[in-house]
Amino acid sequence: MRILMFGRGVVASVYGWAFARAGHDVEYYVRPGRAREYGDAVDLELTDLRRRPWAPVLRERSVTILREDLASDDGFDLVIVSVSHHRLAEAARLLAPSVGSATVLVLGNVWPEPAAAVAPLPADQVVLGFPGAGGGVQPDGTLRAGLTSSVRLGVTGGATRAREQAVRGLFRDAGFRVREESDLAGWLAVHFVADVGIHAQGLRLGTLSRLPGDTPALKEAMRTSRELLPVLEARGVDLGRHRAMTASFRHPGAAGTALAWITAHVAPARISMEAHVDPLAEEPRAVCRDALAEARRLGVPVPRLERVEALFAV
Repeated sequence: MRILMFGRGVVASVYGWAFARAGHDVEYYVRPGRAREYGDAVDLELTDLRRRPWAPVLRERSVTILREDLASDDGFDLVIVSVSHHRLAEAARLLAPSVGSATVLVLGNVWPEPAAAVAPLPADQVVLGFPGAGGGVQPDGTLRAGLTSSVRLGVTGGATRAREQAVRGLFRDAGFRVREESDLAGWLAVHFVADVGIHAQGLRLGTLSRLPGDTPALKEAMRTSRELLPVLEARGVDLGRHRAMTASFRHPGAAGTALAWITAHVAPARISMEAHVDPLAEEPRAVCRDALAEARRLGVPVPRLERVEALFAV
């Protein structure tokens, strides 16, 4: 399969590496001028849990084929878009004229209604998913990341069955378990408010890298996410379909304690936080800012999030 990764962020780099190892042709689209900046390889420090529960850290220089142009006749079978949620609309607009007949997998956080977020793209070509990978670029340029054995997939409502099956087959052939979500849009919304709580505490501490094992901060993160549940209800999210996720918000003490242990001892969870060392990263601020804006639009009080607004306000 010919695969174009839209961007060369953490998720794109890790999954691009995995698909290339599985025998697929992988290229990366980057903005004009970035190819020289990035170079032709990425130094990976990866904990890969696809095949073993306690995998050793893999260190590898992964060769990447970069391109700074998009054309509809390039013959890609699949384009994977994994960008910060606040850049998704821009990515969709940029990609739409050149997508051709390729399937587009949007892999990551989505905060607006998904179909609206990717509206310039043909609805019958779009599949939604959420990665099981996370990490960050270290000061020396190394990409430190953790990769789990599963990925979540769903659809916007328009993608053809053949496209869905092709995406599922790609992940399975590369050694991933596919977890199908019948209401992925709702799942993504719940996950987003979970990120809000986590990022709000990361901003308070200076960087997300200081959060693993911090029980008081993670309890507060769960409380911050809990006060956003009425925002989701006001948007029409059926929280009853996602009880397993929302239970952690409704019991923040126990959930925060459990999360502190997980982030201290479970490699992918720990790495996904520890690797975020950039105190100036925009994504945590955008996540909190957009959630607060939506709460205010809907008239839902969110005092905990408002108390840290100075950390993410424009």
